[in-house]
Amino acid sequence: MTTAQRFPDAYGQQGSSANLADILERVLDKGIVIAGDIRINLLDIELVTIKLRLIVCSVDKAKEMGIDWWETDPELSSNARRNELSRENAELRAHVAELERGREAAPARKREPAEEEAQG
Repeated sequence: MTTAQRFPDAYGQQGSSANLADILERVLDKGIVIAGDIRINLLDIELVTIKLRLIVCSVDKAKEMGIDWWETDPELSSNARRNELSRENAELRAHVAELERGREAAPARKREPAEEEAQG
């Protein structure tokens, strides 16, 4: 038996027509989910729990599944950043208008006699 006969062929040489691009296209089209939990216990007391969820798929497939958090994250989307700034600007304008209304509605404070003596 020769060395070539003892070892299996490399992955791509087994007559399979699948290459890396085909595999990647299939994974992105169908999607793949990897989930796992890590728990650290000490004397039956849970100290830390880490939940890991990984979804690998195309953007279209993610939207089809109802996942679109990147569209509303201001760090990832310029449109979301503009929306957040517009919302913050509207809130600040409303707050300023409320303060101005409160200032106009408040009666003018009369000076106490002690204040008039101190200024005069």
